Amino acid sequence: MKPKNISTPVYVIDADKLEANLKILQGVERSTGCKILLAQKAFSAYCVYPLIGQYISGTTASGLYEARLGREEMGKENHVFCPAYLDEEFDEIADICDHIVFNSFAQKQKFGGRRKRASIGLRVNPEFSTQEAAIYDPCAPGSRLGVTKEHFREDLLGGIEGLHMHTLCEQGADALAATVRVFEDKFGEYLRGMRWLNLGGGHHITKPGYDIALLERTVGHLSDKYGVQIYLEPGEAVALHAGVLATKVLEIVENGIRTAILDASAACHMPDVLEMPYRPPLRGSGQANQKKYTYRLSSRTCLAGDIIGDYSFDAPLAEGDVLIFEDMAIYSMVKNNTFNGMPLPSIAVRKGDDIRVVKTFGYADFKNRLS
Repeated sequence: MKPKNISTPVYVIDADKLEANLKILQGVERSTGCKILLAQKAFSAYCVYPLIGQYISGTTASGLYEARLGREEMGKENHVFCPAYLDEEFDEIADICDHIVFNSFAQKQKFGGRRKRASIGLRVNPEFSTQEAAIYDPCAPGSRLGVTKEHFREDLLGGIEGLHMHTLCEQGADALAATVRVFEDKFGEYLRGMRWLNLGGGHHITKPGYDIALLERTVGHLSDKYGVQIYLEPGEAVALHAGVLATKVLEIVENGIRTAILDASAACHMPDVLEMPYRPPLRGSGQANQKKYTYRLSSRTCLAGDIIGDYSFDAPLAEGDVLIFEDMAIYSMVKNNTFNGMPLPSIAVRKGDDIRVVKTFGYADFKNRLS
């Protein structure tokens, strides 16, 4: 990529890396018979949905708008789960979705009769945590997500054709295998006679070192034992390391530490940096004080805490330098915002050495969100 030849800030989707991820996922589909769906909450850049649709089985949504996007732009299997559906939206959801998953028996009782052609499922909560970050743990104490064994109603299973669980976040197959054992103890008996089991997302299948063989054995065990179609809903695994955010240095200021003010923002353009928090990888940089020149990277918003992190470089930064933040395809475009009147980054797609800008944003995108 030649970042100096394109305007910043800009997200650049790497179609070659995206396709490499998709080939791995397609291999899992073919070896196990499972179906893999793109979790649009992580990545919704529909300009590459035609490419994604060549390799995996469809999309999954968290509500009406994502469901519409999946139907309109990929047109393959279209699944939806929402903790609580809106009455005024449900009929359209039922029109366009193949699977509808309810979060409770009460939701199933309220909306199940309006399902039309969709296959109905119920989300369960095995109450088995395999991660430390409570904000991303659907099995954390007091979680609102999924029916626990204590509140499970076998007498209300009529019409339910599948079970759904989502317990992982950026995790390996070992966490899935451990969770499946607990799931089977609590809910396995109810799978008899059902059509499908959805294992949700959070599977880091395309991360180097992921144990694909264990995933395949786990999927094979479930499909063989219960005779159900297995679904997986990865988001990150589809677009992992398949995009960057290019940003330009606008000015260097000093107040006990050198700060580079960028035309990109953590708060606006990579919100997970502040929400998780985490330190995004930056091409050619090191940890603070690891290299000769250390800078705090910040933004041109007025938020004092709009800080990306402290990085070091082999050479001094200067106005006009372009910095490349890695792994910015996921949870960036889907979560960005125009706080403080910040423009949204453009979206571009890279294929080989060719970079094509596919979307730009302006004042209207800021104003139209307000009234």
